[in-house]
Amino acid sequence: MSPQPEYDIVFAGGGTAACVTARRLASAFPHLSILLLERGPTTKNKAEHVQPGQCSLHLAPGSKTMSSYTSAPSESLGGRSVVVSFGQCVGGSSSVNWMVYNRPAASDLDEWEKTFGNKGWGAKDMIPLFEKSEDYEIEPGKPTHGSEGPLKVSYGAATGLNFWQEFVDIGSQIKKDRPKSDEGNGFDANSVNVFFRIPKWISSAGRRSDVAHHYVYNNDFANLSVFDECHVSRVLIENGVASGVEYVLDKQEDFRIVKARKLVVVSAGAMGSPLILERSGIGRKDLLERVGVPVVADLPGVGENYQDHAVIAAPYILDSNSDSMTLVAHQGPETLGAAEDQWNHGWPGFLGTNGVEAAIKLRPHAEELAELGPEFTEYWNEEFADKPDKPLLYLGNFVNLPFSQAPFGDRETMAVFCYLCYPESRGYLHISSSANAVNFQAGFLSHAGEVAALRWGYKKGREIARRFNSYRGEAASAHPTFKEGSAAALTETLPVSLDAPRLTYSSEDDDAIDAFIRQTAQTNYHSVGTCAMKPLEQGGVVDDKLNVYGIQKLKVADLSILPSNVNSNTYSTAIAIGEKAAVIIADELLSRSRL
Repeated sequence: MSPQPEYDIVFAGGGTAACVTARRLASAFPHLSILLLERGPTTKNKAEHVQPGQCSLHLAPGSKTMSSYTSAPSESLGGRSVVVSFGQCVGGSSSVNWMVYNRPAASDLDEWEKTFGNKGWGAKDMIPLFEKSEDYEIEPGKPTHGSEGPLKVSYGAATGLNFWQEFVDIGSQIKKDRPKSDEGNGFDANSVNVFFRIPKWISSAGRRSDVAHHYVYNNDFANLSVFDECHVSRVLIENGVASGVEYVLDKQEDFRIVKARKLVVVSAGAMGSPLILERSGIGRKDLLERVGVPVVADLPGVGENYQDHAVIAAPYILDSNSDSMTLVAHQGPETLGAAEDQWNHGWPGFLGTNGVEAAIKLRPHAEELAELGPEFTEYWNEEFADKPDKPLLYLGNFVNLPFSQAPFGDRETMAVFCYLCYPESRGYLHISSSANAVNFQAGFLSHAGEVAALRWGYKKGREIARRFNSYRGEAASAHPTFKEGSAAALTETLPVSLDAPRLTYSSEDDDAIDAFIRQTAQTNYHSVGTCAMKPLEQGGVVDDKLNVYGIQKLKVADLSILPSNVNSNTYSTAIAIGEKAAVIIADELLSRSRL
């Protein structure tokens, strides 16, 4: 079975935002035919997409549900390249991500409206759309949280893991001015510098809250067609109007065409949408001419403004009696099969959670700024000084290490991670031929202030980890290499007391940490910004109605439109963009019907 030759609305991409928008439109306009084309496979009722505890397996070698691009080597990463992966299946990253419930600050949203002129995208209009999508099972009725949406939010099913409690208790006692809280996602400064248990996009019954199942699969819309294994090559544009898309079905070589009577929506994510536009002739004129693509619209901003939350993760060895998730995820089919059997019989166990436990949105107090060094000052003054709801880092712990971070045999492990909330670094993503080759530069850590911030976060994380009751030493091979005799080197294999003196660091120790950061920093899978919603003269690609500049009946709706970053895991923002796109398109459809 293949798509019909024509639909009213065609979505090029079947990820998070696309599923949300398509479902809302299918429900509101049952007379319209809507097509969603996804490059990757279906996810319907597959255990690896329903059971949260299998999230790390999507990053395993040979995964069919994620794709990736490798960046050009960078001096700021010690000459390394980074591999940036992204969801490639129905539901996109919502079907494969780690389900961390983490929402931005109100000022992030207000910046989109006030700084970039995007009317209707400020906090006042957007927060209700965040609420609309969710059912906050943790505390129904809690301010700024929804209770009637299709996606459930909880702490996951009961598993016996208690690493969140120690992280919160220890962190809040080391420095008394960073207390515990039951809210780290309230859109305001009260959610900064407090330790909290991480909510999850997981139901209390232990099921993943992805958009594929909860917006699309569980609704029988006769007017919504979803086709997987359909790779959209380009948008068809006739006389400045988008008329359909060209795609390849199920890895066949022959191109097919489907027409769109009313609208084409490109929704292939920050790593996919700019490439579709460029293959369609929309992008920087000289670049398109160089690769032999006829220019339809000269938009230099396409593929620029790439951003991600660069992250470091430092693992620690746990007591052998600890129940982390690392061994469950890595002991092979037999262990996983037993866990699945338990899950199917109503005891979710480790498969009912993601292993991401607790966090703090960390912002230095005035007296701590000197700890970050002079290279941090400019970064702080430009991005944070007068914005109290903006944290510098997201610092947390997790006990479900991916394959690349679990090289410690049969030892149970926990990692403390931190990522930059507002990186200044920018990269780019472009086609490098008229086919599918990609020219990608991630741009990570090109500003010294970012390295100083991660260095500070690494030190804070060590102080918490070495006080865990289950701490049995650092996994030394995955930490900085300090010189022999350094006071910063950790040789202890048992926890220290809460009031133990903090570690001290020399300038040589800081250099060792900086080298470690540049050698190990990776993607946090939070790619945004490559089709930015900005004024055209500022490098924008779409306007505040998501219209691609210069082309009629063509919109972009996904994380690529972010004009500036958010201090959160990007799933919640992608959902809100999908909800906003549905509102915008519905208003336009209704306006036309009244003419």
